[in-house]
Amino acid sequence: MALTEVYWDHHIPLPKLAPVQAKVTVALVALLCFINSYDGDFVFDDSEAIVNNKDLRPATPLNNIWSNDFWGTNLSSNSSHKSYRPLTVLTFRLNYLVAGGLHPVGFHVLNIILHAVISALMIDVFAVLIGGLAYDEKGRILNHAPKTSLLAAIFFAAHPVHTESVAGIVGRADLLCALFFQLSFLTYCKAFNKGRYLTRVLLFSLLLCAAAMLCKEQGITVLVSELVRMGLLTRLGLMGLGGLLMLYARWRIMGTGPPAFTEVDNPASFAENIILRIVNYNYYYSLNAWLLLCPWWLCFDWSMGCVPLIKSATDWRIVWLLLLWCILVGLISQALCSQDSQRRRTLTLGLVLLVVPFLPASNIFFRVGFVIAERVLYLSSAGYCLLLAYSLGHCCYHNKKLLCVMVLALLCVYVVRCALRSHQWRSEQSLFTSALSVCPLNAKVHYNVGKNLADRGNTTPAITYYREAVRLHPTYVHAMNNLGNILKEKNELVEAEQLLSKAVSIQPDFAAAWMNLGIVQNSLQKFEEAEKSYWNAIRFRRKYPDCYYNLGRLYADQNRHLDALNAWRNATVLKPDHSLAWNNMVILLDNTGNLGQAELIGREALRVLPNDHTIMFSLANVLGKLQKYEESEGFFLHALRINPNASSCHGNLAVLYHRWGKLELAKKHYELSLKLDPEAPGTRDNYNMLRRKLDQLKRSTP
Repeated sequence: MALTEVYWDHHIPLPKLAPVQAKVTVALVALLCFINSYDGDFVFDDSEAIVNNKDLRPATPLNNIWSNDFWGTNLSSNSSHKSYRPLTVLTFRLNYLVAGGLHPVGFHVLNIILHAVISALMIDVFAVLIGGLAYDEKGRILNHAPKTSLLAAIFFAAHPVHTESVAGIVGRADLLCALFFQLSFLTYCKAFNKGRYLTRVLLFSLLLCAAAMLCKEQGITVLVSELVRMGLLTRLGLMGLGGLLMLYARWRIMGTGPPAFTEVDNPASFAENIILRIVNYNYYYSLNAWLLLCPWWLCFDWSMGCVPLIKSATDWRIVWLLLLWCILVGLISQALCSQDSQRRRTLTLGLVLLVVPFLPASNIFFRVGFVIAERVLYLSSAGYCLLLAYSLGHCCYHNKKLLCVMVLALLCVYVVRCALRSHQWRSEQSLFTSALSVCPLNAKVHYNVGKNLADRGNTTPAITYYREAVRLHPTYVHAMNNLGNILKEKNELVEAEQLLSKAVSIQPDFAAAWMNLGIVQNSLQKFEEAEKSYWNAIRFRRKYPDCYYNLGRLYADQNRHLDALNAWRNATVLKPDHSLAWNNMVILLDNTGNLGQAELIGREALRVLPNDHTIMFSLANVLGKLQKYEESEGFFLHALRINPNASSCHGNLAVLYHRWGKLELAKKHYELSLKLDPEAPGTRDNYNMLRRKLDQLKRSTP
């Protein structure tokens, strides 16, 4: 299966390096391109896959990783994304354990290292694909195209389309999948060493393929790449059987059904006309090809109007898919019909590596949940880089100076673009705003910019972006919900109610919108409507402690004290650390004169939340009224140690000392309270009363 020295290899304007030197060079290029993302934040999908994923926590049983999807949702749930990637989640969990928590630096550093290792290993993969299999006396693969494989690996290491996979932590799935893909392929190649058929090696290759699949679904495609190189029927049968077993296992794990996606996720797949679907799918392919060819316009999300559907034969964008197929047909014809065996081999295997890993994202076998996703091009870009290196080496060998300039210029552009794009991925603010110029019609881009602004307290510009998101996508219920919340905080209650009512009419099971609508209606004193909205929220999300808390507030406003207590108790049962619910129970019982029960609830709350200064404050007030002055003092002082600038706590402690007869201490804490808040209600009157009493005591003292 070995070939002689590849004849165009010496035209490549690179030095011939030793294998180790070549790998180190490629790894350094990879590090140079993405190193500035090492101290980035958790951004975009990292929030759900890492920050909010309980499977990363040491307290969560390790077995959960094998029964939950990539996002921590049980695979049997209707809301599961069905992305089964337990090995990737396991590496996240190890990152969490090593770092002692959610510290993004360790996550980012591992991603960068993985990309460097994968880029270095690409030299061996390219060497086999271009020059064939040959081994030295020590069983190591001989590289018959050292310069071409080095150039292709450098292109791969520096390709900007990889930024999402490397700088975005959830891209770990693509990195690990690619690593095991390579290891499976290279292990499989060892089965041909000296013509010996090694069953153990093939089985190990299948095991590595399974590992790739457990990191990300497209890992199974390595079998297709290996099957292209099959010679004996036995090998074909073994690898084919292994692949079928893995597919069957994956299908059973997924619950024998694909995940449910909406038209917003992938509008072309919902087109009624099959011709329109095919045309738009092919247009998506041409856009993916363009991202490989010219990776300047990159975006974290390409859905929600970013790529409008082609609905007519007169749409000029049809030119792009026609151009794509003209190029592919030309390459395929050369791969099949060229008289040059080395050209046939390189083009065939380059096209296989380009196309096959992309197949799971092609909508051919099943509907996918995105329009374009740069991360799915991670492996396919290797095929593109191989074809690019071949083209440069084969087509420009008559003008080496031109070739050298082209290679250097392209690499410089790649490195600069990687550095810029990696910097954008360091924070959500820069990531989201960078997408505005790429996908100005994407409602999700405007939504995320608005949400990021709102999270940082910039609600006025956030309103503008939320309104634009709703304008671009009139049924965007999440944008309506968030906009309604901001308007609620600004006391623009009528418009907030209209937006939230529209959101729940579009999506009746939107529990959060129902709860927020209830809050607005409560503020508008529409108590009956508010109660119905709260119960609708609970109907669609039974374990909803925040909704029970707000329902309790509604009942308290209506003096339905028992209902309020029951609602808050439900909130604490569902979420034992719900501080507001505990505190409101203590306050309500205190205000209604049920001091004994208030004391019991307060002590129960502190067993769950031993350092909650608000509950200490409320319990201290109750104990003071019960004349348990020493205990009350202890809780007040403990609360002040946690929050020393709490004016109300100083004021109420002063009242306690005033009752207790410790007048100098009372004077001290009245003064501290007034210093922190000169307008503290009642404190100045109490302070003046104390001063008059102290003056009387001084005058009465002989």
